[in-house]
Amino acid sequence: MFNSVLVANRGEIAVRVIRTLRALGIRSVAVFSDADADAKHVREADTAVRIGPAAAAESYLSVEKLIDAARRTGAQAVHPGYGFLAENAGFAAACEAAGLVFIGPPASAISLMGDKIRAKETVKAAGVPVVPGSSGSGLSDAELTAAAAEIGMPVLLKPSAGGGGKGMRLVRDAALLADEIAAARREARSSFGDDTLLVERWIDRPRHIEIQVLADGHGNVVHLGERECSLQRRHQKVVEEAPSVLLTPEIRAAMGEAAVSAARSCGYVGAGTVEFIVPGGDPSSYYFMEMNTRLQVEHPVTELVTGLDLVELQLRVAAGEALPVTQADVRLDGHAIEARVCAEDPARGFLPSGGRVLALSEPDTSPVRTDSGLTAGVDVGSTYDPMLSKVIAWGPDRAAALRSLRAALADTVILGVPTNAGFLRRLLAHPSVVTGDMDTGLVERDLADLLPEGVPAEVYATAALLRAAPARQAAGWVDPFGSANGWRLGGTPAWTVHPFRIPGQDPVEVRTRAVAGGVEVLLPGGDTLRARLVAGGADRVTVELDGVTHAFAHATSPEGVWLGRDGDTWHVTAYDPVEASLSGRAHAGADTLAAPMPGTVTVVKVAVGDKVTAGQSLLVVEAMKMEHVISAPHDGTVAELDVTPGTTVAMDQILAVVTPDAEEEAA
Repeated sequence: MFNSVLVANRGEIAVRVIRTLRALGIRSVAVFSDADADAKHVREADTAVRIGPAAAAESYLSVEKLIDAARRTGAQAVHPGYGFLAENAGFAAACEAAGLVFIGPPASAISLMGDKIRAKETVKAAGVPVVPGSSGSGLSDAELTAAAAEIGMPVLLKPSAGGGGKGMRLVRDAALLADEIAAARREARSSFGDDTLLVERWIDRPRHIEIQVLADGHGNVVHLGERECSLQRRHQKVVEEAPSVLLTPEIRAAMGEAAVSAARSCGYVGAGTVEFIVPGGDPSSYYFMEMNTRLQVEHPVTELVTGLDLVELQLRVAAGEALPVTQADVRLDGHAIEARVCAEDPARGFLPSGGRVLALSEPDTSPVRTDSGLTAGVDVGSTYDPMLSKVIAWGPDRAAALRSLRAALADTVILGVPTNAGFLRRLLAHPSVVTGDMDTGLVERDLADLLPEGVPAEVYATAALLRAAPARQAAGWVDPFGSANGWRLGGTPAWTVHPFRIPGQDPVEVRTRAVAGGVEVLLPGGDTLRARLVAGGADRVTVELDGVTHAFAHATSPEGVWLGRDGDTWHVTAYDPVEASLSGRAHAGADTLAAPMPGTVTVVKVAVGDKVTAGQSLLVVEAMKMEHVISAPHDGTVAELDVTPGTTVAMDQILAVVTPDAEEEAA
């Protein structure tokens, strides 16, 4: 076994790998960019090495810097985690050339299975059924278009390299194919450095099921059952579970054998995943999609139902040991479900978010496990993938696991950074999810029912109550003239106006005034209620509103107050209309295009003076490996353009102004 291993990654997966290294008594070496100098994986490793600036291309994607860090620290092996260089054959080969053990499959297997086109041809020859689609590598736009016409709409565009849903485009209208090919190439090039695409037939209402395989250098290959990954958004998994309610024992065995055949066909060694697409109405008709030559994000659900530590098995296989389990030894006990908590704002169309973690509470007591890269005080930027943590729950059956996971998400507090935790909790309560009758399109179809219905009245009331609370002197005396509670010498107390806004929503006014026993609150809709602060602390606040007690996670920032409950968070900021007007915010309106998220402008398609039409693509902003197209709000002329390709922008920063045509303005 190794004495020292370098973890060539960051975030929750680096922390998770370090945990197993520590359990085995192996020295861990972390690497970090300038953006991660104070990150959790850096704190938990035995040794940490700076490898460059925040940009991934100059740090986590630099083969030379990673190899140098391993040499300087005396590491014997490199664990790549997932993402970044985990499926980069060149990195695996460079490790071998430097005398380092790459904890993963041989470079030849990575190269073969990393090319989805060659992978399909290889497993097809081994007798594994594949999805109908284009053939051949390096297809031009015209060839992809011709292949799509032959297959028939709808089709799915997929990057040949990489995974994680990046660059994938579902195209139902042939007229949009050219634009979608261009967008898929851009995203693939940005994410994987390779814009090669393939096109496949789209299978309506599919289910995404994958098989975990393990192979050693002695010819042994086993599978550890399946994971259901059908709950997806934009082709990216959000919830995974093991086992799948769809498969019978016979289908499970057949798919497992197919996955083992796929692994053998490429000379695989280590942990890997063979992914299948399965028609929901006919689970016996399954098709190979791709093989991920690395540890998967969702590997914890397999660990919880098998009792195996996949990272430990990766290490033992890489050290030359034979697998300690045979196929007959594999047993699936109970049920496990995982939810991915990401820095994104469901109320703003799941756009990437960011900020400083002001308060943090993550459940991690059996039967719940949280794999996280977060610490209180850490800054979450837009440079890397938006996934922050994974909350995983085990139960003796699926219903018990669902209940535990919903409760765990309700107890997950990440204030300072908008996340999807509340959305995930609602998704897990969806009737089709509860019954297991789901497919990869469920989230998109029922998205409106999974989003919060505006801002609860108690959120605005609590924010106003916190602002209206009088300032107390050290001796406990209340200075009535220093209180923002409407107190005056005689008559009814005056209303105190609190202008508030939640990012992405219109400003509102909440009014408060002191009354006997508490505070009267006038809400934006005109309703009033009696409020009283029951208890407050560093990170919790309890209020009584019209006799009902509400408890919130609570934190303050220079911009306002953060309140969290049941996985949802709200950032209620003070809003000054005068300052907003002076800062140019009043200029924002129907004619103004603002950045929907912090990120980088990657494409600018127009110039000042250009005539544009409603819906025309003008700019592309990228954040956390996701593109957002900025389109013209109406026919008109580009009057202002404040950015160029490469410009870093903040959320709500003005990008351009399109003045409407005279005819439209008159109408």
